[in-house]
Amino acid sequence: MAKKDYYEILGVNRNATEEEIKKAYRKLALKYHPDRNKGNKEAEEKFKEISEAYAVLSDKNKREQYDRFGAAGFHQRFSQEDIFRGFDIGDILKDLGFDSEDIFTTIFGKSGRYRTGSSGFGFSTTHQPGWSSCFDAFFGGEKEYRASSQSSSTKGNDVVTSLKLTLREAAFGAQKKVAYQAGGKFQELIVKTPPGISTGKKLRLAGKGLPSPSGGPPGDLYLKIEVLPDPVFQREGDDLYVEKKIKFTEAVLGTTIDVPTLEGNKRVKVPPGTQNNTKIRIKGYGMPKMGSTEKGNLYVKITVEIPKVLTPKQREYIEKLAAEGL
Repeated sequence: MAKKDYYEILGVNRNATEEEIKKAYRKLALKYHPDRNKGNKEAEEKFKEISEAYAVLSDKNKREQYDRFGAAGFHQRFSQEDIFRGFDIGDILKDLGFDSEDIFTTIFGKSGRYRTGSSGFGFSTTHQPGWSSCFDAFFGGEKEYRASSQSSSTKGNDVVTSLKLTLREAAFGAQKKVAYQAGGKFQELIVKTPPGISTGKKLRLAGKGLPSPSGGPPGDLYLKIEVLPDPVFQREGDDLYVEKKIKFTEAVLGTTIDVPTLEGNKRVKVPPGTQNNTKIRIKGYGMPKMGSTEKGNLYVKITVEIPKVLTPKQREYIEKLAAEGL
């Protein structure tokens, strides 16, 4: 399951609402439920698969983690025990006409018993043909399972630290030295940032966090990105904005201006009659889009300068223009 796409399994898009996800699961559960597919191992596996997908996508926290870290990253952080903890589809299956006592007796036959407690949860079974238990179905046929807040293979804690980038470093990618404290020791490493990264994104470095207190795997290091303000450009998503001032006569008659871009200056035509605060789009001169060859756009905001002081000659001309109705 680690590399499968839960959204694809349920046949919904990544922006699906809770109701759309629930509706998709109901439809698939009705089709693949073992009571409707006696002895059909393929349907049995499909039912387990859609149930796991629904257990994640119907839980707000698990879904956020899945969306943030992707399938592989999610399964490094969540075991199957974690995925099904607190999951209950009894009401759904009752509505579909299947008997339901709790999630395990409902999904995996009437051979299991689920119980909760302050230290975690347990599951005990007696072997019966078919779907013998939740643990038989998902975790390899063990007859009893206990999960508690502490385990002999507890993963070490994660470390989060900030990484500051200039706009150009964010745009083109950069190699940066990162210094941080982990386990009371000062650590240094070099990281390469992907082009197009933005403030708030996190880079994960597996195994670079705190060591496990019980011999398990170390935690991870998360670099929280902060892109510093730029003196020239303003960033909005993958688009960049830059301001250029032109004279009143240039706005009326049109002109050509030099516009700064991340790749150097570019000559841009300003059409006659351009109004104050007009935005001119330069396609493909914005920030790179992460994971893509595409780029955002650069927008040039035109500010028309109105002179505060006129020479006598200038005033004479302006008065003549006013007399002509300009």
